[in-house]
Amino acid sequence: MITTTDPRTGVRSDTDLAASTPAEVDTIALAAADALPTLARRGREFRATLLDAMAAAIEADREQLVATADAETGLGPVRLNGELSRSAFQFRLFAEAVREGSFLEAAIDHAGDTPLGAAPDVRRMLVAAGPVAVFGSSNFPFAFSVLGGDVASAIAAGSPVVIKAHGSHPLTSARSFDALRAAGDAVDAPAGTFGIVYGQQAGVALVKHPAIAAAGFTGSLGAANALRAAIDTRPDPIPFYGELSSVNPLVVTAGAVAVRAESIATGLFGAFTGSAGQLCTKPGIAFVPAGAAGQPLVDALVALTRASTPQVLLNDRIRDSFVDISARLAEVGGAPLAAGGAGAGAADGAGAEIADVAEVADVAGFEVAPRLLETTATELTSELSEECFGPLLVIARYDSLSEVGEAFLRVPRSLTATVHAEDDELSGSGGGSGVGPGDGSGGGSGAAGSDGGEIAALLPILESHAGRIVFNGYPTGVRVSWAQQHGGPWPATNSQHTSVGVTAVRRWLRPVAWQNAPQQLLPAELRDGPLEVPTRLDGVLTLPAA
Repeated sequence: MITTTDPRTGVRSDTDLAASTPAEVDTIALAAADALPTLARRGREFRATLLDAMAAAIEADREQLVATADAETGLGPVRLNGELSRSAFQFRLFAEAVREGSFLEAAIDHAGDTPLGAAPDVRRMLVAAGPVAVFGSSNFPFAFSVLGGDVASAIAAGSPVVIKAHGSHPLTSARSFDALRAAGDAVDAPAGTFGIVYGQQAGVALVKHPAIAAAGFTGSLGAANALRAAIDTRPDPIPFYGELSSVNPLVVTAGAVAVRAESIATGLFGAFTGSAGQLCTKPGIAFVPAGAAGQPLVDALVALTRASTPQVLLNDRIRDSFVDISARLAEVGGAPLAAGGAGAGAADGAGAEIADVAEVADVAGFEVAPRLLETTATELTSELSEECFGPLLVIARYDSLSEVGEAFLRVPRSLTATVHAEDDELSGSGGGSGVGPGDGSGGGSGAAGSDGGEIAALLPILESHAGRIVFNGYPTGVRVSWAQQHGGPWPATNSQHTSVGVTAVRRWLRPVAWQNAPQQLLPAELRDGPLEVPTRLDGVLTLPAA
């Protein structure tokens, strides 16, 4: 029997859900395989209509979906309503993209003479790779789970989806799946378009099933490695797209501190404590000028942290991991500057010892208090750069931006990197400090000031380190759009694709070329006549007639 837990109280309750058996996984995966050719025959307009129906179905059940998710996550109705709206927006955005069709990368090269002689007719586009397994995340019960972007992008690609429900919100997963099924029924989608399995072993069996052609995952590196190991046992290994671990370093210049220390502190505190710090884009390290140049920002962060109250984490595993890792980081990097609430140590901060798991295990619910640690950029080690999922921030004080560049080489690569600087620093005419990988000169203008040359020299390091560079903002809150990139170098993700935005669909597609094919056997998008989608026609990008 599968249970559900209220993270506010820690009370565990039985559900009427059961772990999926191997036979059930087999039936669901085969049904997805059976749905694949029907989805292909019905074409893009049907998939767009289905995506619109999915958006309508979840909005129709908004009140109960949010209530169910709140009871299982403790994230609160404001956050959850926003997340549900994001899911509906994603479905509709992908519907628009499917109708527009450029994601297919259609190309037609007509037969004819070339400098190399006579050439055949060749036509190419992307097609659905096959049924997709999607593993939902604990921290986004809607937007990265049963109603998430992996599901939206797979349906847009024409791939049936089998979802592995997350153990932290099984009832939310079940109700979300009911909404998907209602949407499918409303437009007469083929049976097997959507499927769901429950339980850890069912997830392993799912990625090993021969009908599954690709898998999407958001979660811990350990769980990802277990699934990858299972995939490696297949006679035909499949793509596994994982979003895994990220510390999202943030750099603040002296000029930015001088002008807006309070507003940066407020925004940064909200970024590392929002949703109890359980966001993949939470900034975990903040590089702040040393000495008086950065002290106003540090003081403001200390005050906000000391005034904070405990926050609810999603489950006991995340709570225990947070307590373990934060204590380890404090031991490696120094005492917390400030902490407030149960389980964080003395509220006076400096010199406080962080409570261990045994001390918080009996606390009702899975509460922890925000924590702030301090070190220097030169002392920032890979051990101190470990991701701590929850409301913790490590402040690394620096004397020059060259120290920051060197420190980045010891920080795991991430989804994002952020810079807070003033306009004159970004566009300054100074010659820069020669910051670069391996540059140990310690040059630069120092914490008292920086110029556009220094920041420009730092930028290549940020670009090699992360998939999204944020200026004068915060990495939390990922826009769903065509231009978005939500992915980064290992260990942030294990691919070069995004999991947010329209181009996320590329993961579930594969290219096929047809040579000298009869017109009636070609996909509709590649037949002669008026173009249905943007097409590279004999080398020239050509748009459909208005």
